[in-house]
Amino acid sequence: MIEKNKSGAIEAILFAMGESVEGEKIAEAIGLSLEETLELLGELMTYYEQEDRGIRIIELEGAFQMCTKSEHYESLIQIARQPKKHILTDVLLETLSIIAYKQPITKLQIEKIRGVSSDHAVNKLLEYEMVRELGRLEAPGRPLLFGTSEEFLRSFGFGSLEELPILNPEQLEEFKQQAEEEMSLQLDI
Repeated sequence: MIEKNKSGAIEAILFAMGESVEGEKIAEAIGLSLEETLELLGELMTYYEQEDRGIRIIELEGAFQMCTKSEHYESLIQIARQPKKHILTDVLLETLSIIAYKQPITKLQIEKIRGVSSDHAVNKLLEYEMVRELGRLEAPGRPLLFGTSEEFLRSFGFGSLEELPILNPEQLEEFKQQAEEEMSLQLDI
């Protein structure tokens, strides 16, 4: 019979690690002897095989790993093929527009325009492949330069950067005034 508390600990370890874990390490973590741990692992392996479960535990040279059953691979492939949807928040869109219009640009230059740290936003845009590193600025510290990617062009339906909308001077001046008013209101608070 499976000792539920210790079996649950084994499942948690194998699930969380996502890779094979030596039997000795599992035994040490759950406070049982190697023999008792191997017995529990055997019971768990039998349980997963007898039940109609989507996972199983396999042994690899004295180490154990939780993995999916091969009969479920087709379902996994269907999910993996679905494109990931990336959500561009206002912060990401603001940062992306600065990069698009000012490229090549450093993170420090982006932060000067935004007035706040932009590490997270730039890193997310890199992760989403909307921007890319263009090299390094020939200046002290040699900071990275960022620019938009082909994925940016595809996502927004542009053939090239020349197709970016041009802000008319009156609109630009209005944006500047709004930004200055917002800043003065924040400073008064």
